Amino acid sequence: MSEQARNRIERLVRELNEHSYNYYVKGAPTVSDEEFDRLMGELADLESGHPDLVPSDSPNRRVGSDLSGSFPTVRHDVPMLSLDNTYSEADLIEFDTRLRRDLPGEDLVYLAELKIDGVALSLTYENGLLVRGVTRGDGLQGEEITPNVRTIRSIPLRLREPVDRCEVRGEVYLTRETFNAINKEREQRENTAAGSLKLQDPRLVADRNLSFFAHGLLTPQPQHDRHSESLERLEQLGFAVNSERRHCSSTDEIVTYWRAWDRGRESLSYEIDGIVVKLDALAQQARLGATAKSPRWAFAFKFSSERVRTRLLKIALQVGRTGVVTPVAELEPVLLAGSTVSRATLHNAEELERKDIREGDTVVLEKGGDVIPKVVAVVESERPAEALPFDFTKTCPVCGSNLARDESEVAIRCVNSGCAAQLKGRNRDGYRGPRTRAGGPAR
Repeated sequence: MSEQARNRIERLVRELNEHSYNYYVKGAPTVSDEEFDRLMGELADLESGHPDLVPSDSPNRRVGSDLSGSFPTVRHDVPMLSLDNTYSEADLIEFDTRLRRDLPGEDLVYLAELKIDGVALSLTYENGLLVRGVTRGDGLQGEEITPNVRTIRSIPLRLREPVDRCEVRGEVYLTRETFNAINKEREQRENTAAGSLKLQDPRLVADRNLSFFAHGLLTPQPQHDRHSESLERLEQLGFAVNSERRHCSSTDEIVTYWRAWDRGRESLSYEIDGIVVKLDALAQQARLGATAKSPRWAFAFKFSSERVRTRLLKIALQVGRTGVVTPVAELEPVLLAGSTVSRATLHNAEELERKDIREGDTVVLEKGGDVIPKVVAVVESERPAEALPFDFTKTCPVCGSNLARDESEVAIRCVNSGCAAQLKGRNRDGYRGPRTRAGGPAR
């Protein structure tokens, strides 16, 4: 009976891990949720009756409760360096010029990858099994959080091919959907992912539905000549590797890739805050080396404005001191560039119509110059069925007077100079009407 149980446990573990890989890594489920749960239940019953036969890669070992009140500190075998970053094309050109100077006469091929907005993590595998998960920490040492790491279903407990020893590095992140579901306190996304990894109870970590993209493979004897080949190897071993990467041979190609994702980042189910550019040839990386803080062969090319999503609850109309009526978005509060935002300008009726912004929409916000929040896009795929185009009123929302639109300008105005909103605005600002400057016209 014991041998029968062993064989059945081993078969169930292989089958369930394959189903998890197809679901969480490949995004192509091969079994129904009901069938998966049934198999998990059968495995749990067998393991309960034969605790000595439970393998280390059993899916039932993903969620335990064996953490103490603190996390042990582990020194990284190879430091987890940070990347130099820039927002400037000029810095990119300077980076390329320096590399061509330091590697004279050599062909340079870069690999551009998306910069995932998450938390760095190091995973160690021995004999194909996950034995340790460690945070980046200060780059030289981090905290071991292996029980929590086991709960992340896109991280394999056993590699799909045997490897004696390797270290895998990558980024833990939250999908937009998961982030919105758990972020009731409106924390920053990175802090939410980091906080999730540091929860003392792995069962709570499992509830956060964290995800993982692998982007680095370290082995005692490197088996590849290029970084791009190591990413392909990571996929073979069972890791989710971001597919949106591109080889570039010039700064123009890098800028084209960067601009395309600056425009297209809202189409992704996760957050990115720029791109990462690395020399693809590992031999060239080794010759360039690193400073005390950063590799000389890679850098992060970041997007200039932080963007977040939130829901537009209502479109309100605001009357200014000159009678101009401005539509304003009243939003579910969200943290953006260090402050909580609950209102954003929609500029004017023409802009409202051009972007087709509707009450109930999920909208994308950014801060212009990191100061003034504005709605830059609508996520139409998340639009509620009942959301209707906004009907701009024909009368002033404050005094009820007619609104007029001058054909020569975009603004819509309340024609009543005695409107309470206009009077309040003029009194607040100390406005006395148009003034004439010496030697110049009224302004």
